[in-house]
Amino acid sequence: MINENKQSSPGILGRISRWFSRSAPEPGSSAFVIPRSGHTISRENISENALKVLYRLQKSGYQACLVGGGVRDLILGLEPKDFDIATDASPEQVKALFRNCRLIGRRFRLAHVLFGREIIEVATFRGPGDGADDQRASTDEGRILRDNVYGSIEEDALRRDFTLNALYYDIQDYSVLDYMNGMEDIKQGVIRIIGDPEQRYREDPVRMLRAARFAVKLGFKIHPETEQPLFELASLLDDISPSRLFDESIKLFLSGQALQTFEILRHYGLFEHLYPLTEQELAREEEGFPVMLVAQAMQNTDERLQQGKSVTPAFIYAALLWEPIRSLSNRIQQEEDLPVFPAMQKAIAQILSQQAKHTAIPKRFSIFMREVWLLQGRFDFMNGIRPYKLMSHPRFRAAYDFLLLRAGCGEVSTEIADWWTQFQEASSSQKKKMTSSRQTGRRRRKGSQKQQGPEAE
Repeated sequence: MINENKQSSPGILGRISRWFSRSAPEPGSSAFVIPRSGHTISRENISENALKVLYRLQKSGYQACLVGGGVRDLILGLEPKDFDIATDASPEQVKALFRNCRLIGRRFRLAHVLFGREIIEVATFRGPGDGADDQRASTDEGRILRDNVYGSIEEDALRRDFTLNALYYDIQDYSVLDYMNGMEDIKQGVIRIIGDPEQRYREDPVRMLRAARFAVKLGFKIHPETEQPLFELASLLDDISPSRLFDESIKLFLSGQALQTFEILRHYGLFEHLYPLTEQELAREEEGFPVMLVAQAMQNTDERLQQGKSVTPAFIYAALLWEPIRSLSNRIQQEEDLPVFPAMQKAIAQILSQQAKHTAIPKRFSIFMREVWLLQGRFDFMNGIRPYKLMSHPRFRAAYDFLLLRAGCGEVSTEIADWWTQFQEASSSQKKKMTSSRQTGRRRRKGSQKQQGPEAE
């Protein structure tokens, strides 16, 4: 099932239900204030650096709140990946308070306060603006190009994407402010967009990807009115910059639920606008292949993350684009009468160029992918010195893992994968025997073919 996922503990949701036994106010009216005694958010679970920023803003006379996914995850008993702050201080005022601050963004002006590798993002409360304000601009289709109109915290809540992300943890009295009835939706396990769904998706089509990601991550259901436009507006993603879609892809597939995310993206027709070449091949699948390879790569990534092992987006991309490359390479061999290796090189260049129009791939990842793909052909040579040379390649381990992935899906013989597994574990004398015996066998077969002539083939 698409929405099957491990939900937050019933105890936490039960406490939320008790907190909201009385009726909540209408969204956008006034804040539903949950005092410190009424919620389980503890400063012990908030980043020290985020607290430093919150306290300095407050002491300087500004209102400052933790907001968004960090508050949501703390309420659900999850560990936030980052901590975002909203304030009535302008970006320039934030920069004046912190020497370790830089301002970024033209579309949305933000302040990043840097603490080594940790970045605390600070956004100024946004307002609705008016048609005459040049700080807010949108396309004829409604997509927001620039949104630097500032306002109050009440107006900022209306500018948030989903109700469960419009919760504010106020550092002044440690209360939680709920303007959009987000706590009730958390209690019900519902993802609901703020405002008119179609209009909000047109303002920023990436919200469709976020709805799918939250549904998988939290195990929540998407509200029917929030869900229906996903089937109709997926093509709006074609207008989003490839670099931004790459960043969103990282969040989608490296969050620990890659396989479920892959399934829900295909369900809503969103996947084909991120990876159209892959979707074309998936549509032609036979007996579960090639979708098996992509799904298995996603599952392997999830398992590695659960085990605390490192993962790289390059491996996921290598799996996603492998079938388009393999298919094109075969076609080039037939149509242009090219050997396997040159045909593969040509196919890789074409596929990477086409994919970059949809999701950008940084060079450090594309180089990794290219090497993993090109090394696949070298696993067929198990005689002489070639296996030793292949094992010395910097990408051997990643290429070997990719070979195992292909073998597990039936694309290559398990005999080849098993040989390479044994070869890595063998002693020097065993390695020599494995490569020489295979070489002798090949020579015998070739000699036999020469003696028998072409009819024997």
